[in-house]
Amino acid sequence: MHPPQSRMLEGLKVVDLTSVIFGPYCTLTLADLGAEVTKVEVPTGDSSRMAGVTQRNPMMGPVYMSLNRGKRSVALDLKDEADLAVMRALLKDADIFIHNVRASAIDRLGLDYEAVKAINPRIIYLHCVGFGSDGPYGGLQAYDDVIQTASGMTSMQSLVDGDPRPRYVPSAIADKVAGLHAAYALLAAYIHRLKTGEGQFVEVAMFETFVHFLLQEHLFGLTFDPPTGPVGYFRQVDPDRQPFPTADGHIAIVPYNDDAWIKLFEMTGRPDVVRKPGLATPQERAANLGALYQILATLTPQRTSAEWFEALNAASIPATPARDLADIQQDPHLVATNFFRRREHAAVGPYFEMRPPVRFSRPGPDDQGVPPVLGQHTDEVRRELGLADAAAPAAACGDAS
Repeated sequence: MHPPQSRMLEGLKVVDLTSVIFGPYCTLTLADLGAEVTKVEVPTGDSSRMAGVTQRNPMMGPVYMSLNRGKRSVALDLKDEADLAVMRALLKDADIFIHNVRASAIDRLGLDYEAVKAINPRIIYLHCVGFGSDGPYGGLQAYDDVIQTASGMTSMQSLVDGDPRPRYVPSAIADKVAGLHAAYALLAAYIHRLKTGEGQFVEVAMFETFVHFLLQEHLFGLTFDPPTGPVGYFRQVDPDRQPFPTADGHIAIVPYNDDAWIKLFEMTGRPDVVRKPGLATPQERAANLGALYQILATLTPQRTSAEWFEALNAASIPATPARDLADIQQDPHLVATNFFRRREHAAVGPYFEMRPPVRFSRPGPDDQGVPPVLGQHTDEVRRELGLADAAAPAAACGDAS
């Protein structure tokens, strides 16, 4: 039997001056791995606390609940000298400082990198920004909608359906992608410090991060100079690449290689399809995927989604029924793996959280704390820092950004 494990990042101290999604998603990842994350909030709280609040859960909205488990909340007015002293004391003992305050505002507070480095030379200091500071957009404000638009993401649907209107993906996808990049950047900087003893400044820009994410496949023909074709990976922007209708719903079917296409049309009782002119060779089928998709869509209604799911997976053709987002908590796989955990919170009552999606063979205790109420740990942290007699934070203040 293995001896008891500590959590992987146990002992790593993170001071988190971020809000909304980008930074909190990063620090959630670290907290899930065992880091001690102290979330510093303005006295009015992270704005995500207010998204979806009800009388049952005032100041504890669902987005905040998802992103902030396992953290401590300290409410500080950083324009107040006594509270700023608490912040400096936190940073003196921290391994990581992460914030999303605009550079001009953080400079005015005296919490820029050079100032913090003077307090703690080994600090790893990460600035979450919208656009890289060395470009003409540096310093501009950015939210997910801005980054989706600036990156070209809002033009992607037009490549599929021909409708020229720019459209958002209905998800804070740029925020979350940037948050994951920030997490690995911090871990890389921490490993560097373990090797060298050196802290450093790290900048993670949503715009560059999301363009990097988006264009891994979609730069496509523009990869070469001169270009060999248009932007956009043709398979993913094919308008006929959609879930297929079934007798009782829709199903995703991914015949990714030519042998799978042949097998699939045999299963539908139409082996003749792959002998038709223009579809008779692997090269012709690869060049005319849209035609194959169109024909397949006329054949899939002959079975239910469940029948197709069973038959296709038995044939080693990837497939899954289309599920409504509102039903995802009832997905049998997620139920079996206890992905959605029902927990109790003293302030809001029962709620569901999602388990971390990464599994380790030696994970350590699975004991994430619940999301903190605003300022829940302020007095505790002041006592730990020997500042218990410092003035209490103001009742309300504006954001430092």
